[in-house]
Amino acid sequence: TGCDTGFGHALALRLARLGVQVFAGVLDPKGPGAQSLTKQEPERITVLHMDVTDPEHIARVKEQVKKQLGDKGLWGLVNNAGLLLCPVDVELQTMSGYRRLMEVNFLSAVAVTQTFLPLIRRAKGRVVNISSLAGEVPMPHYSAYSSTKAALSSFSRILRMEMLQWGVHVALIQPTGFKTKIFGSSEDFSRYQQQLLSDTSPDVLQDYGPDYISSLVHYLASASQKVLQDVTPVLESMEHALLSTRPKALYSPGQGAGCCLFSTDSCPRPRLTGSFGAWSKTRVGPARSRT
Repeated sequence: TGCDTGFGHALALRLARLGVQVFAGVLDPKGPGAQSLTKQEPERITVLHMDVTDPEHIARVKEQVKKQLGDKGLWGLVNNAGLLLCPVDVELQTMSGYRRLMEVNFLSAVAVTQTFLPLIRRAKGRVVNISSLAGEVPMPHYSAYSSTKAALSSFSRILRMEMLQWGVHVALIQPTGFKTKIFGSSEDFSRYQQQLLSDTSPDVLQDYGPDYISSLVHYLASASQKVLQDVTPVLESMEHALLSTRPKALYSPGQGAGCCLFSTDSCPRPRLTGSFGAWSKTRVGPARSRT
């Protein structure tokens, strides 16, 4: 899923060039991402219109895949589609934002997995879920996004135990920060700022101040430039999880991933909170806290 851009788009091309038949789910079948896949690998990639939040889309895609595969079953499912939005304080995040992120990042993966598991079980294949290190490491402003990834990680671990009896392997991939379209564009940043200013109640806005709101958007724009540009480590993990004869249960591609996971398990909570809190601190504090 999520093959319009980013990890999904790159993985579809990578697998096709290895000789794998790929069903690439895209949100926009007429968009540049879908057209690029069709143009570069017309023989190996079948582009399918798939809104992962729409049950009818999911069911229709399953029937299309099933028709092409016949009785062979489906070897691999990669739940990759994801959404970030602008990371903000809990008090500033709307409930609609929490619900939207949970729907795209977690519930859609559950729905797609449930739908395709019969085909996966038939092939004794693989399920690969793309979560995030943010699901393990607590960071200010990421409560909505991190909660969805924590849910997906737990779901993956439980599914892995349940699928052992069927000979199906479930892998969880938790990348650190990599440069993809999930961060958004300059137009998105401007829209985020306007939405925050309009959605925040007057009393809360007075306490936090418009400068702090702006700093959150600037933080996202800055973070998008500081993350790793080369997504190869993630693609290698995805490929290994799908095609290796000895796939791992957990992959953590990216610099410092192992250190972060070790810290969450071993570091005293006050020190841990201070460490990651400082890392994600904005340049401007809330207005009321500065007085």
